[in-house]
Amino acid sequence: MNVADVEKTQTGVRMATPLLKVLRALADYKDMSLGDLLEAVLLHALDNKTPFSKETLRVIAQLRDVYGLDLTSADVQSLRD
Repeated sequence: MNVADVEKTQTGVRMATPLLKVLRALADYKDMSLGDLLEAVLLHALDNKTPFSKETLRVIAQLRDVYGLDLTSADVQSLRD
């Protein structure tokens, strides 16, 4: 598949506000859109690869503190509407 031919769909997703704030700030730090960041993270996860360098993980830790993001992957099952 040619990457330029990939169709994109606008979607509305709900997520924890502190998580969204961290993701928006990280996308800004990486100079990319939120959608592009989410695509990159999810494609890495689906390939069972780590999406972030050690430096980016350091920035994420700082952003988690700034925006009060205490949730972890262990909390996923309890994040139901």
